[in-house]
Parts: sequence; structure tokens; C-alpha cells
Amino acid sequence: MAVSDANKAILALEDGTVFRGESFGAPGEVAGEVIFNTAMTGYQEILTDPSYKGQIVTMTTPLIGNTGVNSEDAESPKAQTEGFVIRALSPVASNWRTQQTLGEWLKQNGTVAIQGVDTRALTNLLREKGALKGILSTVDLDPARGVNKAKASPGLAGRDLVKEVTCKKATPWPEKPAGTNPLHVVAVDCGMKAHIARMLVLSGCRVTVVPATVKAEEIAELKADGLFLSNGPGDPEGMPYLVSTVKRCIGRMPLFGICLGHQILGLALGGKSTKLKFGHHGANHPVLELRTGKVEITSQNHGFSVDPATIPGNDIELTHLNLNDKTCEGMRHKRLPVFSVQYHPEASPGPHDARYLFERFVNQMKGKADS
Repeated sequence: MAVSDANKAILALEDGTVFRGESFGAPGEVAGEVIFNTAMTGYQEILTDPSYKGQIVTMTTPLIGNTGVNSEDAESPKAQTEGFVIRALSPVASNWRTQQTLGEWLKQNGTVAIQGVDTRALTNLLREKGALKGILSTVDLDPARGVNKAKASPGLAGRDLVKEVTCKKATPWPEKPAGTNPLHVVAVDCGMKAHIARMLVLSGCRVTVVPATVKAEEIAELKADGLFLSNGPGDPEGMPYLVSTVKRCIGRMPLFGICLGHQILGLALGGKSTKLKFGHHGANHPVLELRTGKVEITSQNHGFSVDPATIPGNDIELTHLNLNDKTCEGMRHKRLPVFSVQYHPEASPGPHDARYLFERFVNQMKGKADS
């Protein structure tokens, strides 16, 4: 069936490639880094993950929207991706928890989305050339203008997107742990997924969420048992203020970082980060835990990587290795209770392969030996 002019949309890439399709979200025009995500489920969690700020997300799974949208599975209060690209929108949203269709929810959130795109061809292009800047538009369908706008749009390198998604002030997380005298974790919100805070609570912690601009003195005043560094969007090198804060906190209390938090820790330890060709985005990435030899199936979303070999001295040990491209997926300090992982242990693709990391953090806060 022919698409009416009112429903047409285009995705124009900086290399000159243009994909045409049908709008199924809000009208408008957005710019972002175009990436692909290999997860077969979890599109709502992806759309609401603040780590995707600045990105136009392409789903490699061809049929999306079949379970609709509900209020329970959101990782933040609103859509965070710049745009959304799929092969086909399911004509039916069928799940006992469905409250809205995906299209209704995207329009409500003001998210531009396109269906009818050959996502296999787009993914192959991104794998060959790397992540590309793009324009997704329903209002200007001229291919040449779209390509020029994509070329002129800002990339992710050097950008601080965390300031757009972090909280404004220190706030207690509303969910409370069971029992008395819980451990107190200060969680630095770089765009923290809600389920990470829930996992800390389920691990017996009271959580105070603080903005990424927090100072080391402010963290000390909160009298925390441990410091958590969250996931988030953008380039860690664009956040020297948080790197400085973390550097001052190392050694003062146990510290656990996830995703961007892992990268910030690497920079605070004196290391360097590099931009990956097309990043790791999906729920099926194999990671080897070097100490046990076990392989974890992990959920990931990052475009930058830390090289532990660039960290001065011999205090940092590589603990986890990505089996696809051999990049660092985890590290720990040999003398201090400080560790981090690049992937998302709160997610459930394994389904619970990495939950032990929250137990490790709790044990370190209790003064127990590393497990």
C-alpha cells in the first residue's frame, strides 16, 4: 500500500545514503548518531534508557511493537533516544500488561520514528563504516538537504550529554530495602537506569541519587558506605568534572561503576578511552570472566571503551573480556575495594549471570574479602 505524503519519512546519513519509510511516531526532525541494537526484546527499556541520548537507534529484529508499552518497564520517565528506526511495526500489541501501543507512546513522547527501512542493509552499512551521523525527518524529505544536515550535525566524540539527563539535586531513591540498618549507597546519576537502583535496594542498600556535578565534599557529607557510578550517554572525556570528583573519592570508600561509570573510573585512574567503530548495543554479548573462565551473556550499550593498559602502574587488573572484539569489560583495583564493568549486570539476558557483582559490592561495603 502506498504511503501518503503526510506519513512519509527519511533517514539521511552523512555518507550520502538515504533510507525512505513511513512515520509511526511524532512528526519532526532529529539529528543523532545512528547505531544498531541486536536485542530481540526490550524495546521499551531501550527507548527509555538515558544512555541512548544523542543516538538514533535501529533495531535489527524485524518486527517491533508486538507487546505494546506499559508503565512498569520504563528505565526513566520518558523516551530518551533521539529517534527510532525499525523494519516493521506490529499491527497488534498483545500482552496482558499492555497499556498503549508503541506508536501511541512515541507520539506522546515526541519521538520521531520510521518503519519500512531495510534494517539489515542499514546494519551492514554501519558494521562496515562504523556509526554514522544521521537526520531522521518527517518534515523535510529532500535527500540532499538531509545528507548535508547529517554532515553538519554534532557527533558524540567530546560531547557531555550527561548534563542533559542527570538529576538536579540529591534525592533519596523512593524504594527502601527490607530490614534494619541498611547500607547507604550514594549513586552518581549519569543517566542511571531505574533497575540499577532497584538492584541496589534488593541487595539491601538505601540509595541516595546525586547529580553528576556532585563534589567530593558533598559525597563525604552524605556519609555513604559505598559510591556507585552509573551508566549514561556520550563521551567520558567530555566529563572532566566527574573524573576529578571520582579521583578524589578513590580509596575513601568502596566504589562500583557500570558502563559510563566504568569509563569514568578508568579515566580517574589515569587511563584513556577510545571510540569503538560501531559500539556494543544489545542483549546477547558474550563476556568472559577471566578468574573463573565462565562466560556471561550480557546486555550492553556503549560506544567508547577503556584500555586498562593505559592506566599507569600495576594496581589495575583486567577481570572481564569481550569475546567478540577482545575489549575490556571489567577491571578491579588490586589493593582497594574498587571495581567496574562495562556491561549491565542489572539486566537479565543470561538471565542472572552477572548479579554476583551487586553482592560483591555489598560485601566490600561490609568489609569482607573480595569474592
